[in-house]
Amino acid sequence: MLPIATAHVPVLNAEVIEWSNVSESMTLVDGTLGGAGHAKLLLQKLNASGRLIGLDRDPEAIERSRSILSIGVQAIGVQAIGVQDAPRIDLVCQSYRELPTVLEELSIPQIDLILLDLGLSSDQLACRDRGFSFRTGGPLDLRFNPTEGIPASELLAWIGEEKLANIIYEFGEERFSRRIAKAIVERRRSNPVTTAEQLHDLIHRVVPGRTHGRVDSATRTFQALRIAVNEELEHLQFALQELPKHLAPGGRFLAISFHSLEDRLVKNAFRDHPLLNRLTKKPIGPSDRECQENPRSRSAKLRVAERV
Repeated sequence: MLPIATAHVPVLNAEVIEWSNVSESMTLVDGTLGGAGHAKLLLQKLNASGRLIGLDRDPEAIERSRSILSIGVQAIGVQAIGVQDAPRIDLVCQSYRELPTVLEELSIPQIDLILLDLGLSSDQLACRDRGFSFRTGGPLDLRFNPTEGIPASELLAWIGEEKLANIIYEFGEERFSRRIAKAIVERRRSNPVTTAEQLHDLIHRVVPGRTHGRVDSATRTFQALRIAVNEELEHLQFALQELPKHLAPGGRFLAISFHSLEDRLVKNAFRDHPLLNRLTKKPIGPSDRECQENPRSRSAKLRVAERV
């Protein structure tokens, strides 16, 4: 049984509430539910006529959030029953890219807010069975939903050296990508990489220095493999093009990114999409105080657009 408590601390809380511009009877979508931190804040703005739809690819996040939100949600597929006099909540174990299908199944024609927090949850980083963090270790899985796709260890068992190097370079922006890919392929001939610790140690052996600035030198490769096995950029590109169609006029799209690949996609989509009016020409970052209290917030960037 999963613990009800969450280790995750949501970022940019005050900024999310300010830019969401929520009124009591709105229909809101948190497309990356995580530890339900942002969802709890948004729910406080809703009355019994309001509605929150929470999506996450991670089934553990859905179960944990159901307990955290604690308003008696009973979910069957995408059907949910809320408690009387409380906002209705629908929790769905799906990627945010599946939101159009979810809205159709729930008979919701338009929504007033889409929030995407594209960062990893601290609960995922702390889970030793998933391999998201080389500090906690464990099997090198890296999938958001362990029932979908293949784990990163299987990818490393067969992928060609050049293709692997390209993944590490493009998705991790790692300048030693070819050196890392070569070492992984050479090692798998006798002892394939299957755990987070093994990959972490291998990278430290072939990359100069244990850190790139303040960042562990293995971080970029882990990021690249996670993006690859979860097809994260494909999901984001689809969502940025398709989800604005489901916003009501004046509805807002908020996206929090944590690395340049995501932020570039969000920036360009919010600038160029014919249905969106960009409200933030420059990204909104955390305050100095938030960075001190939650160092993981340092790289967070919030961008906001509005449906015309």
